[in-house]
Amino acid sequence: MWSVASRLRSGDHLQAITPSLSEQGIFMLKLTPAERSVFRAEAHALNPVVMIGEAGLTAGVLKEIDLSLNSHGLIKIRVFGDDREARIEMYETICSKMDAAPIQHIGKLLVVYRPQKEAEKERTGTSGRGMREVTIVKPSPSGTKRPSVTKVMVKGNERVTQGGNIKRAKPRQSSAKKSSLGSR
Repeated sequence: MWSVASRLRSGDHLQAITPSLSEQGIFMLKLTPAERSVFRAEAHALNPVVMIGEAGLTAGVLKEIDLSLNSHGLIKIRVFGDDREARIEMYETICSKMDAAPIQHIGKLLVVYRPQKEAEKERTGTSGRGMREVTIVKPSPSGTKRPSVTKVMVKGNERVTQGGNIKRAKPRQSSAKKSSLGSR
């Protein structure tokens, strides 16, 4: 069940999660009942991340909802107010302004979903391997006892020799002839 929700979030299943024009002329996400059910099940364990107080749906609250949707995708919102019609109006306003899909409205809790935008990770100029854990097994000097086992963190430019020592990799040799050809 969780794999379906993670697949829906990753965007592999975009045929059902496409913006459609609602009656008011505002774009909102359209989900199938099966997708809505998966998101309801996933939202069950969530805690509310945004609280709407007496002031109602202010610009600050909308900004927090937008930030939460960007970072989480699926959020719960708690509304402190006894007026059911006002909560329904807030729910519709949130979904229309945030281009989100309404998932569930139970009492004073609202559940809203919007697919997360995939941020492009920028690569740094230096590329290399990071730290990795290596297990070194050395036999005992006498040969009758157990071998000694140690776990060591090795940097990307280091290697473990046959004897279990850590050596730093030597810089790659370059010839003057090849370096002059590459500068053209």
